[in-house]
Amino acid sequence: MLNFYLFPISYAFLTFPIAALLFTLPFLIVQYRKHGYIHKYRAFILYLFLLYMMNAFYLIILPLPPSIHNAPPNVSSYMQWIPFHFIQDIMRETQVNPGVPATYLHLFKERAFLQVLFNVLITVPFGVFLRYYFRVGWVKCLVLTFCLTLFFEITQVTGIYGIYDYPYRLFDVDDLMTNTVGGMVGFIAAEWASRLPLIPRIDKLDEHVDLSKKRVTYTRRGIALLLDWLIILPVLTVLVVLGFQYSYVTVMILYFLVIPYITNGRTFGKWVVRIRLKGKKERLMLRELVIRYGLLYLFVGGLNVLLISVNTAYFHGLMLVLFAFILFVLDLVFAIHVVRCIFNRDRQLFYEKKSGTGHVIS
Repeated sequence: MLNFYLFPISYAFLTFPIAALLFTLPFLIVQYRKHGYIHKYRAFILYLFLLYMMNAFYLIILPLPPSIHNAPPNVSSYMQWIPFHFIQDIMRETQVNPGVPATYLHLFKERAFLQVLFNVLITVPFGVFLRYYFRVGWVKCLVLTFCLTLFFEITQVTGIYGIYDYPYRLFDVDDLMTNTVGGMVGFIAAEWASRLPLIPRIDKLDEHVDLSKKRVTYTRRGIALLLDWLIILPVLTVLVVLGFQYSYVTVMILYFLVIPYITNGRTFGKWVVRIRLKGKKERLMLRELVIRYGLLYLFVGGLNVLLISVNTAYFHGLMLVLFAFILFVLDLVFAIHVVRCIFNRDRQLFYEKKSGTGHVIS
């Protein structure tokens, strides 16, 4: 029976890196937006919660039938509605003699008892996370644990929502009860454990943090840039399709000069991750923005756009090849410069140094 549980757990650990990679971007956005920075312990707890949820889900759905056209289970009903039916199963299968205490250990070798124990244990971590990290009360913990186990049962009895022709596991009201009990056991255990001095309190993690002294990382800036370009690219595409002249220059000026000047250094992406541009004074000057984004998007970016959109009727042959080669060298130098700045905190990007601007947490 142990192998029956180890198989799904091994798959959860194998696929966890993929899930963690997909989880990282929304995790970073939420943490930057909510807390203003990334706390390593908070990140550890949330990734641990993700790993637990994957293990719990895989334990419920695995192993899968060999084909989606599976045979119907040999039962009279797909649902077991009798509460505490597991007691009858244990009494029917047990080798325990109530008058002989030495036989009590047989319980831990019997399928019916171990299944009930598993159903309790599988949601204990869920209750722990709800109480310790998410700081919910016992009523919410009860409701959320019940909803989680109801989701598990419905997933099973519907053959993973119609993927399989027939259910390969059955709906059991006893599972609802024992899973919910497990969540409440976890809630009580977390309430006790949270009083231990060795375990950090989640609500105290940000108590002595000064956001004004924290460095804005390139990861955070990269996310802001990604969010900004998710807005810019569709707009640029529409303008190009419509044949709007100077669409690139127009969008760059509006988005990276006009908007940050009005919002004092914020674009949509920067607003989401709670950062803004700051110049030599508290109020960002237009001159600083012109130098910063003129060098970045109108010089470096503009030359690349020019190469793409150049009219070969006027600019061709050796001149075009020479221009492409010079631009390649320029892009290579710029890329090396960016990499050096990323790995050396004391170095500044050239357009930041020339404009006297930088990022601060807002």
